[in-house]
Amino acid sequence: MLKQKLNLKLSQKLSPQQIQLMKLIQLPTLAFEQRVKQEFEENPALDAGKEKEEYEDEFKNEAEEDHDIIETEFDVDDYLSDDEIPNYRLKANNYSADDEDKQVPYASGTSFSQYLKNQLQTYSFKGEQEEIAYFLVGSVDDSGYIRRPIVDIVDDLAFTQNIYTDEETVKKTLKIVQSLDPAGVGARDLKECLLLQLQRKEKTESVSLAYNIIDEAFDKFSKKHYEKLIQKFNISEEKLKRAIEEIEHLNPKPGASYSGNSKSVEHVIPDFSIKIKNGDLELTLNGRNAPEMHISRDYSNMLKGYKEAKTKTKAQKEAVFFIKQKLDSAKWFIDAIKQRQETLYSTMYAIMMHQQEYFLSGDERALKPMILKDIAEKIDMDISTVSRVANSKYVETPYGTFLIKSFFSESMKNEEGEEVSTREIKKILEMTIEAEDKKKPHTDAKLAKILKEKGYPIARRTIAKYREQLDMPVARLRKEI
Repeated sequence: MLKQKLNLKLSQKLSPQQIQLMKLIQLPTLAFEQRVKQEFEENPALDAGKEKEEYEDEFKNEAEEDHDIIETEFDVDDYLSDDEIPNYRLKANNYSADDEDKQVPYASGTSFSQYLKNQLQTYSFKGEQEEIAYFLVGSVDDSGYIRRPIVDIVDDLAFTQNIYTDEETVKKTLKIVQSLDPAGVGARDLKECLLLQLQRKEKTESVSLAYNIIDEAFDKFSKKHYEKLIQKFNISEEKLKRAIEEIEHLNPKPGASYSGNSKSVEHVIPDFSIKIKNGDLELTLNGRNAPEMHISRDYSNMLKGYKEAKTKTKAQKEAVFFIKQKLDSAKWFIDAIKQRQETLYSTMYAIMMHQQEYFLSGDERALKPMILKDIAEKIDMDISTVSRVANSKYVETPYGTFLIKSFFSESMKNEEGEEVSTREIKKILEMTIEAEDKKKPHTDAKLAKILKEKGYPIARRTIAKYREQLDMPVARLRKEI
């Protein structure tokens, strides 16, 4: 027996233009500027600035004669009109088109590896030591360490440099590399890095004790077992404190301190600015997100010339068809920029009003629970659109510049049954940890008990999760003397 089934499936597909618009919305300011620049380069029908012309409104479908080349619906007047971008509240007042882009210049300088090699030139080597030294310097990573075991380096020298040596020679050469600046460079682990730096310091009582602690009891030191250190070295708490201060002033990543070693510098440009004026919040969109653009006069003149021509050749019609394509693209791009501005502004405005109490006070405990759906419903847009804005945009506030995503958080209920933001709970947890006695820091169980007393019933495992998200170590590692 045959059975027939009718399955109805509703699917929604985005048009290429909608996909492009979503991509535009997601772009932060710098990337958006590059995208606009690219569009100007690729589409000669676009011009920058406010320039505008008035054109006649008489031309109607002059190209109907050749349907293969010119679409019959083509109305040149649609392309000769140029609506200016509205200059209203979306226009930022904290940036202008002719603002000077003031950025700190970064010198190219020499690389960290070259800096070390330059120092090697002042040494006199025996035999193959020089080539080994340069090879070792080439093995130093950005933090200043040589991570590979000596035996592997011996093999590398043989296979890649045709240098046949032994571990003892490599170790002797490594000592030379470890004498270079900055102190600690060429170390194979953190312990050796700290010892190399302490060796160069003036031999005071505290420095000598610090060296012995790292050399003989590094594991106890790293785990902050201070009582065991006092017993092992038979010292007072005050002497241990001074020795630890010496260690804390050392650099665990000597290579990172070299100014020429920076590979990239991230420069965050806020997409929005929130200011407080007369007790009210004022939101502005960075003016670099609102470029002025219009249809090219040259392209408009080409259409005029076609309109006024008494006879229209096939070549002219083909040219007009090309112009039409470019004008279509230009008009869509200008419209997409407007939609992007409106979407960015309305999304950030809804977020600002939802978190009004926080933006007026700067107190993170005033942050309300807020998820993407809350804002999407307020502005009648899709959650994915809000996500694109929140995940890639920054806002400048009186309290600093933040990724918009950071203002979103889930909610929990306190003992009174009120919904509170998890951000609020994290802030209270952070303040509790900062206020604790560092000689006897609170365990996660103790922190859970304290927060429950404050009206936030949270499990110990949740405390541990929030503490890790706040990048705060466990109680044992927060301990001080």
